Amino acid sequence: MDSLVLRILIILAGALALGFVGYLVAMILRESPGNEKMREISHAIRQGAMAFLRREFTTLAVFTVVLFIILAIFIEPRPYVAIAYLCGTFTSALAGWLGMNIATLANARTANAAIGSWARGLRIAFSSGAVMGFCVVGLGLLGLSIVAFIWEDSHVWLGFAFGASSVALFLRAGGGIFTKSADVGADLVGKVEKGIPEDDPRNPAVIADNVGDNVGDVAGMGSDLYESYVSAIAASMVLGVLVLGVAKGMLLPLILSGAGIVCSIIGALSVRPKDIDAEFDKQVAMAHGAMNRGVYVSSILMIIASFLIIWFYVGELGLFWALVAGLVAGFLIAQATEYFTSAGHMPTKRLARAAESGAAVTIIEGMATGLMSTVIPVLLVAIATVLAYLFGGLLGIAVASMGMLINLGMSLAMDCYGPIADNSAGIAQMADLGQRVRERCEALDSVGNTTAALGKGFAIASAALASLAWLATYFEVAEVEIASLTNVAVIAGLLIGGMLTFIFCALAMRGVGAGGFAIVNEVRRQFREIKGLMEGEAKPDYVACVDIATKRALKSMMLPGILVLAVPLILGFTLGPKAVAGLLAGSLLTGFLMAVMMANAGGAWDNAKKFIEAGNLGGKGSDAHKAAVIGDTVGDPFKDTAGPSLNILIKLVGKVAVIFGPVFIMLVAL
Repeated sequence: MDSLVLRILIILAGALALGFVGYLVAMILRESPGNEKMREISHAIRQGAMAFLRREFTTLAVFTVVLFIILAIFIEPRPYVAIAYLCGTFTSALAGWLGMNIATLANARTANAAIGSWARGLRIAFSSGAVMGFCVVGLGLLGLSIVAFIWEDSHVWLGFAFGASSVALFLRAGGGIFTKSADVGADLVGKVEKGIPEDDPRNPAVIADNVGDNVGDVAGMGSDLYESYVSAIAASMVLGVLVLGVAKGMLLPLILSGAGIVCSIIGALSVRPKDIDAEFDKQVAMAHGAMNRGVYVSSILMIIASFLIIWFYVGELGLFWALVAGLVAGFLIAQATEYFTSAGHMPTKRLARAAESGAAVTIIEGMATGLMSTVIPVLLVAIATVLAYLFGGLLGIAVASMGMLINLGMSLAMDCYGPIADNSAGIAQMADLGQRVRERCEALDSVGNTTAALGKGFAIASAALASLAWLATYFEVAEVEIASLTNVAVIAGLLIGGMLTFIFCALAMRGVGAGGFAIVNEVRRQFREIKGLMEGEAKPDYVACVDIATKRALKSMMLPGILVLAVPLILGFTLGPKAVAGLLAGSLLTGFLMAVMMANAGGAWDNAKKFIEAGNLGGKGSDAHKAAVIGDTVGDPFKDTAGPSLNILIKLVGKVAVIFGPVFIMLVAL
């Protein structure tokens, strides 16, 4: 097929994703946001979320201008890499803003729809999650393809991916610190000290907690996977040019991504739950079944489409099997994550029973669960990497990372569904919509907890494969043939890369601790000083908690962000390109393992608490429940701040290295 026709089809696929977003938005906005109380709560959540984004983007703008100037001065071809970086930053930020904007409009609409039926509520929440999913793939494919068609220079494509990383750093790390500061503060005073329910409107931190669901798990997750998606495509394009030639190497990853969008739209349209009333467990099972159907449909269609594309365009199927290896590894990692974090399986049930022995045993068992959970994902990524290399060499590894992300529109829709369902359950509680509606919203939230855990496992695994692709790209760009462990610079880089993971985690956790401490003090102050608050006769100051969490998040994320950017540059300018290769390997190894452990330990602690709250082992208010709340409080920054933020660390150090690799070579030559 003619190259021009293929380019037009790629552009049309990206436009189709955005057209589908427009259709979903129109459908969501046709729904009623409910009564005055529901609209008031939803408006407060929306105001807090948008205020956080405004502050984040203001800080990001300064950061972007500084990096734009550096890239325009030092990185060839000047200034096109810098312009592409600006385009990547803008499109990633736009995807985050659009996705969170609709999420904050959909929460009350989901709760109101649940008054009629749980299935209608599911459709609204899933459609809102799909807005973020298809904004990410549509803007990602459109932005990268337009940049590639204008500048057929691989370093310019990498600049676009680097821009996406900058936004992910701010929204993932900053959003994670915000959401867990609010969550920890709300739980420690509300549940533990005052003994009031979750999402109780008397708790001053409850709106900040709901805001955090959006900034951390919608905007943060979306920007994280936008970066992974663009990174995998860009790395495949760079390596594809070296293996297949300029035309085929550049177009093949874009064609596959366009096919993935079409398959994901069909999968999303197949999520049609039966509109019948049922008990809680039946609702959860039917909701899971409806969304799983979307995953299976999109995956099967994509396997068929990729087979045909690669066979007719490349002429041999090695890259097809590499893509399938990545796709299957992503699916199996999601299943392993569900096993270790779902309340329906033994690890989480064992953790819940451990809570009967107190908080200390709960912490120990949760850590053991997280550590053990690393085995399957690591083995699967290792197997996928080996198979991909055997089938397609270094390009095969990049294509495998694409395979894991090829149906991102569908998988991200499921993931971003979770915080919207969570918000709807909170609104149902705070607006006093009645026991039946709350049960329906809680069933939707229960499904969301599982999809969120699966999404974190998927995001971490995709980050690991994307990082391997960037490592392979770095070896090509920096002209490093081999990084031997007999080379002292490589050893130094390896150790520093491993250490960087622990510093990054420590700073992120400390940020949550400081923010949570500030929120706890504010909530205690309001309960102490606002007369009638505990009795429900006075209204708390929600804005104060949102403001505290925002300021703490922005302050706490600056040093981790600077370290991620500065350390590769310092090593490259002092010890040279081989030391940076060691850095990438060290940060990938420890970052991947630590991210899996933290995400799964945190998910298991969270669901063990929910298992007890469902009436098991003494139920709410029991000693086991109090211990489980402590475990969940420890797990919150594990699964929603430090763990997911490591995705950004292991990808961003690779991008900094690749972008500045030619400069390192020049310095060595001098």
